[in-house]
Amino acid sequence: MAASKKEILKVVENIKILSPSAGALLEVASRPEHDLKDIAGVIKYDAALTAKTLQLVNSAAFALHSKISDIDRAITYIGENYLLSLVVSEAAKMIYDSDLAGYMGHKGDLWNHNLLTALASKKIAELCHEPVNSNIAFTCGLLHDLGKAIISDFLIDSSSAALNAVESGEVSNFASAEEKMLGIDHTQAGHALALHWQLPEPLPSAMRYHHEPSKAPAQHRSLVYAVHLGDMVAMMTGYDTGADAMRYQLDSTYSDYIAIKENDLARIILETDQEFQKLKESMNE
Repeated sequence: MAASKKEILKVVENIKILSPSAGALLEVASRPEHDLKDIAGVIKYDAALTAKTLQLVNSAAFALHSKISDIDRAITYIGENYLLSLVVSEAAKMIYDSDLAGYMGHKGDLWNHNLLTALASKKIAELCHEPVNSNIAFTCGLLHDLGKAIISDFLIDSSSAALNAVESGEVSNFASAEEKMLGIDHTQAGHALALHWQLPEPLPSAMRYHHEPSKAPAQHRSLVYAVHLGDMVAMMTGYDTGADAMRYQLDSTYSDYIAIKENDLARIILETDQEFQKLKESMNE
C-alpha cells in the first residue's frame, strides 16, 4: 500500500508544471476581487492564448455578425468562464486526455464531468447563505477531480473490487475504497497536484475536500459545499467518470451553508446542461 502511494506521488511530481500564463490566470481567477480586466491582463500578453481566444469568439457558436480582431473586445464577448475552460483544457490536456481505464471510464469523461460540475457549482454558489464568489466556484469545479487521472492506472486491476467494497458496505464511498487499496484517494492525489502546481487557495481545498466539505477550512467551507453539490449534480445529469458514479454520499449538513430547494435543483440541472452543450460546441469549433 505504501509503495503504491509513493509511486502515485512520484507521478504527481513528474507532471509538467503549468505554463506561466495558465498559472497566472488561475491565480487571478482565485482572487475574491477580480474582474475581466484582470483576466484580460494575462490573456493579451500571451500570443497562443490570444489566438485561441480570437478563434473562439469568431466561431459559429457565437454567431457574431462581423469578425472581432480586438482581444479586449473578444474577452468581453466570451466572458471569464469560457476563457478559463479554454485555458484549463489546454494547460491540463495530458490529464484530460486520460481514458480513466481504472474507473472503467472513457477519454473525455473527466473533462465533461469537471466542466458540468463547474457550471453547476457556479449556480449553486449563488444560493449560499454567506457570499461566495461564483466565478471562483466555477474554477474550483473545473479542477476538482483531476486526481482521478493520476490514480486511474493504479486502479485498473482493482476497480471491480473497489466497487464491490462500496456496494457491500465495507467502505462508505468509492474514495474510501481507493484509499484502502492504494493508500491514497483521488482527492488527496488532486491536492498533491494542486500543491505541485502551486495553485492558490481555495483551489487546493476544493480538490481535497469536495467529498468531505465539512472538513474544509472554515473560510472556504461554503464554496467547497457548492462544489460538493455541483459534483452531485454532474453525476445526476449523467456526466460521471465511470465506475464511481453516484458512489458518494451527499453531506447532509449542506443546508447549513446553501439554501437550495427542489425547484432550484431542477432549474440548475436544466440550465447547466444547456450551457454545457453551448460551451462544448464552441470549444470544438
